[in-house]
Amino acid sequence: MRAIRNLIFACALATPALADPLTLVALGDSLTAGYGLPPEDGFVPQLQAWLTAQGQDVVVVNAGVSGDTTAGGLARLDWSLTPEVDAMIVTLGGNDLLRGIDPAASRANLDAILQGAQARKLPVLLVAMSAPGNYGPEYKRDFDAIYPDLAAQYGALLAPGFFAPLLKEGADPASLARYLQPDGLHPNRDGVARIVEGLGPQVLNLLAAVPKG
Repeated sequence: MRAIRNLIFACALATPALADPLTLVALGDSLTAGYGLPPEDGFVPQLQAWLTAQGQDVVVVNAGVSGDTTAGGLARLDWSLTPEVDAMIVTLGGNDLLRGIDPAASRANLDAILQGAQARKLPVLLVAMSAPGNYGPEYKRDFDAIYPDLAAQYGALLAPGFFAPLLKEGADPASLARYLQPDGLHPNRDGVARIVEGLGPQVLNLLAAVPKG
């Protein structure tokens, strides 16, 4: 009997322990939270399903809050980045644009978010936002420059824009309407699916940047 117990113990020691899944936090606003959609159709659940289909052992945490600005995202950073977090997607800035917030303030907030991630040695995928032209050329220039500047400064991966995958068919609003909810601001289920398909490869690159061990 003792020999059997010893054999079982030896086998247990020889069997490699299963690694814990990676934890990916998606810090954002209503686009991340899945505003206006059934829970299973939002960005995070669809991204989770896409990554699982790609064979990724990862848990995607929804840290999206509808209406949040870059300031709101910064205020939530510390409790969003729990010890088990391995990487982060940042999709913030859309509500700053809707409110016409000074680009300098948005830059400072995003800078602090990336600084916080860097302090924890977390790889980041920064999803850019693009300002409309109605605030004037200087505002657009200053706001649009935030994302590539900060990505370069902190070594973050940069996605050209949350809605970029929907623009493959051109910028004609009529061609985009089928991918948006009636408010014209948030993607519907099909829109989210296209967005996930477009961003997915960059998320894979993000996960590959997680330090091993």
